[in-house]
Amino acid sequence: QVQVTESGGGLVQAGGSLRLSCVVSGSRSSINYMEWHRQAPGNQREVVVHVSSGGSTFYADSVKGRFTTSRDSAKNTLSLEMNSLRPEDTGVYYCKANIHHVVNVEGAYVDRDYWGQGTQVTVSS
Repeated sequence: QVQVTESGGGLVQAGGSLRLSCVVSGSRSSINYMEWHRQAPGNQREVVVHVSSGGSTFYADSVKGRFTTSRDSAKNTLSLEMNSLRPEDTGVYYCKANIHHVVNVEGAYVDRDYWGQGTQVTVSS
């Protein structure tokens, strides 16, 4: 059974840094892409960064230059280094993995999303 687990959230003052980690376990299937999302109270969940299977990264404009992600495909991990944090970065951060499941010998497949439980990041002013 696939599990996605985040860690590393916490409370930090504005201008500080935090590092989040995500690990995907319980799957022998390949991971297509991984993403970090966040959701602030009263807001919709938004994509923070997308990392393709080839390692290409796409950051939300609001975090460009401040956040850096790193993916280790061999270990099925994804990290998020967050610097120069702002109060508006506060929210629950979720890791998402899109996994490629081959369902039969003819090559039929299903790509399915798996989410972690989220980790709270709070930035005080």
